[in-house]
Amino acid sequence: MTNQSSPPQQSSPSHATAYWTTAREHGELRPEELPTPGPDEALVRALYSGISKGTEMVVHAGAVPPRVAEEMRAPRQEGTFPGPVKFGYLSVGVVEEGPEGWPGQRVFCLNPHQDRYVVPVGSLTKIPDDVPSRRAVLTGTVETAVNALWEAGPRLGDRIAVVGAGLVGGMVATLLRTFPLQRLQLVDLDARRRHLADSLGVDFAHPDDALADCDIVFHCSASQEGLERSLQLVGDEGDVIEMSWYANREVTLPLGEDFHARRLSIRASQVGVVARARRHRRTSADRLDLAVSLLKDPVFDTFLTGISPFAELPGTVQDLANGKFEALCHVIEYPRDEDRENEDRQTKDPRQTREDQR
Repeated sequence: MTNQSSPPQQSSPSHATAYWTTAREHGELRPEELPTPGPDEALVRALYSGISKGTEMVVHAGAVPPRVAEEMRAPRQEGTFPGPVKFGYLSVGVVEEGPEGWPGQRVFCLNPHQDRYVVPVGSLTKIPDDVPSRRAVLTGTVETAVNALWEAGPRLGDRIAVVGAGLVGGMVATLLRTFPLQRLQLVDLDARRRHLADSLGVDFAHPDDALADCDIVFHCSASQEGLERSLQLVGDEGDVIEMSWYANREVTLPLGEDFHARRLSIRASQVGVVARARRHRRTSADRLDLAVSLLKDPVFDTFLTGISPFAELPGTVQDLANGKFEALCHVIEYPRDEDRENEDRQTKDPRQTREDQR
């Protein structure tokens, strides 16, 4: 939350610790020198960060295609693919030093996993008082879902399927569940994802049982089979919104079947730019402000499926890559200073407050 008065400025710490992917399937924590914040910069102490499993596992595996390596850079990435590279973009912290009005403010930043960092205040998104810090790590993924909905433009009475019940697909379904649709199904091969759908209040279907003749299908499974099924589920002249990132994998589609015969469209949705339908009236900062405001809904806690300390991050990433954790968004918790204020004291959910205090 924002303090009523700014705390006194303290001398900046000179060192930080950051996670780097140093080689294929290997990462480590490295010390770094911290610059002194400039006039329009802030020193942020991290509280939590989130591991975006799909993208970050591609980086961990060294599988970013060289042809799109520059386009796939995270906003505050250092180094280059395949490594060494400092990657990540779901960081929540509190401003320790900064311009007037910023110290004490909880913020979201598209920053890699690092315990303290100095960034321009223009790259920070203020977190509302009724959004708990741990939940706020989801801001970047909600932003991805918002962009996809702007891209697709769902309408009153639409029939929609979301294929792939992972973090991104689940986020899309979460936002769509409040729309006045005729039908919404979350589709996945894994029957265990039914629990996620039930938690969101959304119908679940196995791909073989999903209902066809959809107006829009959001494809989020990152699999060739999922995209093929999406083309079968969408109705004549309908749209498939492709949200998957295949990295260096090749995908083959049977375009001689549904695609041409039924005049279907496949449209890419990528969060790097604001969707064309809103690009002239919304900035990326506007989109982030909207995303974090949506996180006041406690239903988003469903996506926080694990938590580990920052000191164990290299092993945690490897465990995620090995499938040891069944994670949607795995949260990293940073050490807390003894004089830390309870940033989440005003959250509306007392259970979340107690969780954040642990």
